[in-house]
Amino acid sequence: MTMNQPQPESAPRVRPDRAVLARHLDAVRITGRVATPRENNLAHIGRFLAQERQFDFGVSLSREWTEDEVFDLMVDRVGISDDRRFVEGVDTISAEKCIDALDRMRSVLLEVVEARGTLLFATGHPAGLLPVHQAVAAWAQSRGATIAGLQVDETSEPVWVSAPAGAPVGGDVRRMDRVHVWHQHGGLPHTHFAEPMLALLEALQSTGEGTPDLVVADHGWAGAAGSAGLRTVGYADCNDPALFVAEAQEQVDVAVPLDDNVLPQFYEPLIDYLVGE
Repeated sequence: MTMNQPQPESAPRVRPDRAVLARHLDAVRITGRVATPRENNLAHIGRFLAQERQFDFGVSLSREWTEDEVFDLMVDRVGISDDRRFVEGVDTISAEKCIDALDRMRSVLLEVVEARGTLLFATGHPAGLLPVHQAVAAWAQSRGATIAGLQVDETSEPVWVSAPAGAPVGGDVRRMDRVHVWHQHGGLPHTHFAEPMLALLEALQSTGEGTPDLVVADHGWAGAAGSAGLRTVGYADCNDPALFVAEAQEQVDVAVPLDDNVLPQFYEPLIDYLVGE
């Protein structure tokens, strides 16, 4: 089911100055000295290259990558410390690199929305990024874009996701205010798995929904979509090398570096910058 009726306009968001946003991002640790530790960042590079479940994000490698190459990529795209002797402690994300990526994401969003395209939203971080996706989806819909999604009325059939390798149980895909999440045990888990997106895409195809013009997501939702050939933009933390490799391999259009699980209200200025006037 698609939702393509424009919604009533709310008060327009005001786009903050770049320098003001950078100071805010560093102050609330979306960027700057973030909560994700250095040892975690380094370990995840190896686990991604080993294509471990939860760390591959569904990203298929188009060539062989070395750990040094991925490390250099994370320095360049994210702004982690370039000191190879630094192996433990507080690592960093560059506010400037984050905002540069937000600018690129905004350009893609405007292109698709102005063409009245179809967008699909999903998140593996419902405690942090869900409100970001919901706000962007509402903005896109209010400007005439179509938001792709599962049917959510009394005729709905669940989209089941079998337990991926490494997960104790499966679950089902649900849509919450235009954004898809994975539901398990009565809750919405933080997940890196690609399987929920693969199940969702299969369900949308089977119902004649077709292919969205753009996927806006994170974690395995974004990696799986990009590897499936869908135009994709997404958010990724400094311990999520998969999406930055996918961007380098041109499977993902934009990967925005940020801490993806701070308090949701801290992202409000970022949303304003992304879709504000």
